[in-house]
Amino acid sequence: MQETKMTVRVPRDLLENIKRYAALHNTTLTDLIEAYLRSIPAQFPLEDAPIVRRLSGTLPSDLSIRDYKQHLDEKYGQ
Repeated sequence: MQETKMTVRVPRDLLENIKRYAALHNTTLTDLIEAYLRSIPAQFPLEDAPIVRRLSGTLPSDLSIRDYKQHLDEKYGQ
């Protein structure tokens, strides 16, 4: 994963509080910020991804997981 630097301005008292929190939890400001940003839901859900749109509808809608497992058993002889 490629990383990049980011400048963020926050009130000094907030920064000092975050630094203390990070130290108490043996983590870094970077890790805290990254964890928070990852918790924000993606604005473009996976269903809207181009590959998902291309693959949608290629399998019958009534296909079940049991059908798929049966297919794998037949294909690989398990």
